[in-house]
Amino acid sequence: MRWYVDRYAKRSGQATQFIDEQLSAALGQRTIIKVETANPVRSFKGRGADFLLRSFDPKQKAVCASAGNFGQAIAYAGRSRGITVEVFVSTDANPLKVARMRSFGATVTAIGSDFDSAKQHARDYAAQHSECVFVEDGRDPAISEGAGTIGVELLKAGSLDAVVVPVGDAALITGIATWVKEHSPRTKIIGVCPERTPAMQASWRAGKVVVTKTADTIADGIAVGLPVPEAVARMKALVDDIVLISDAQMLEAMRIAASTLGLLLEPSGAAGLAAIRVHPISGDPIATILTGSNIHPDLIAKVVG
Repeated sequence: MRWYVDRYAKRSGQATQFIDEQLSAALGQRTIIKVETANPVRSFKGRGADFLLRSFDPKQKAVCASAGNFGQAIAYAGRSRGITVEVFVSTDANPLKVARMRSFGATVTAIGSDFDSAKQHARDYAAQHSECVFVEDGRDPAISEGAGTIGVELLKAGSLDAVVVPVGDAALITGIATWVKEHSPRTKIIGVCPERTPAMQASWRAGKVVVTKTADTIADGIAVGLPVPEAVARMKALVDDIVLISDAQMLEAMRIAASTLGLLLEPSGAAGLAAIRVHPISGDPIATILTGSNIHPDLIAKVVG
């Protein structure tokens, strides 16, 4: 992993982490922020996508489902490696994210009323075409390992009492936790989920997949109703706690990020900030990751208007 983080950081510029005094004051906690939005896909997802696709044969076609950021990352990495990519999205997917996937050369198929339905269509499509490989965020270890390079970089800042991580399909939190728990066992790993979509928290607590019927949240990047079994098992072994936050709390965290950092984040990108602001997370310092900035056009006025 050390070789990969050095290579990836140099190529993508994703190594920005610092303490902002105004932000820390607004959160009530001295917090190291790791900015993962200043890159071509505007999220951390490029790390795992690039690490995964480096093992692909150009004759293979990568097929995946995405709420938007993972699809962008697979499309971008696929284009750079000459790999054909098809992304399945729900019919109500963020139009900005869909447009960006297509701009990176992916074929985008909008089908299904939600992400889990789109994922099943992607899985079925890949099974019917021999050249296709179904890529699932949260299941493929290489994706977690690529995302886990963030943990390597965070610990370069020194000792951390806690790392607060938004939880979607859990590739990010399990990748970071794998490295951090090995090299700093005392550091707590705390996940964040939307209260309207608590499937990942419920599954972590139960130690098995717990399905929620709806994924009704503005945070499409972490709206998971049907968890990946492999991801749940890894979380159970590595994560110390998972907390819930509301849509209103994420919107307020987005406003705080805009006013203190000058960064316009999507809701899932600000989820860690929201959790630190409203939950008693002890430590000095703690850290969180600003995971994405592909904000839905309808939300921009609510944040900056």
